[in-house]
Amino acid sequence: MRERDGHRAVLPKRIILVRHGESQGNNDPAAYDTTPDPKIQLTTQGIAQARHAGARMRHLIAGGGSTNWRVYFYVSPYARTRSTLREIGRSFSRKRVIGVREECRIREQDFGNFQVQEHMNVIKETRQRFGRFFYRFPEGESAADVFDRVSSFLESLWRDVDMNRLNHDPSDDLNLIIVSHGLASRVFMMKWFKWTVEQFELLRNFENGEFRVLQLGSGGEYSLAVHHADEELLEWGLSPDMIADQKWRACANKGLSEKYKIGH
Repeated sequence: MRERDGHRAVLPKRIILVRHGESQGNNDPAAYDTTPDPKIQLTTQGIAQARHAGARMRHLIAGGGSTNWRVYFYVSPYARTRSTLREIGRSFSRKRVIGVREECRIREQDFGNFQVQEHMNVIKETRQRFGRFFYRFPEGESAADVFDRVSSFLESLWRDVDMNRLNHDPSDDLNLIIVSHGLASRVFMMKWFKWTVEQFELLRNFENGEFRVLQLGSGGEYSLAVHHADEELLEWGLSPDMIADQKWRACANKGLSEKYKIGH
């Protein structure tokens, strides 16, 4: 539990970050030449990926015979994330879902307006030389800009939990599912775990329909290592030191971590 203003808020058991299924733009970047990014739709494969992700998440949440659990969704307003949410939602009955909120701050990085591919290829080569985190796309955003708005969202998320704006019954395990984009999800973890820019730039992007599980450990800290194996963390680009930190968090004492200002 998290104590604030004389009362204790029940922390979510899990925070699950999931990237949208394959989109038309993932399948054919020329789609961005004529279609605004927020209107890019899922492909048939993307719909299947989203449904599969939903089934896997439900299996995870309901595993071990647990019956007292609920889910709350936050979703980017882009067409491909809203469609992904719709397909994920097929795995959850209405009584399991206590709320859905569209959240603009977890939208895709803004790359500018219509994206002519020849021009974008040159820009992305420049980004590689400049650095992925600080390079700002012309008429668009840098990853640092996305970090700022995702950080603001994270603060709002904790206010929702602290003030029970989610109308969560404390006798149920709460699972927050955030349906977003690859970059937004990576900077969410960067903010949460206080990773450096250098550590962020090690990270591999999420595959379409892939998710990461931040689960509450035995000592009250969230960690990727509660659910995910070392091999997965290595595959995703975490360094040995980052993995060791995740394993520490999985069983760390919350009071000790706050004393040394480790974690959220």
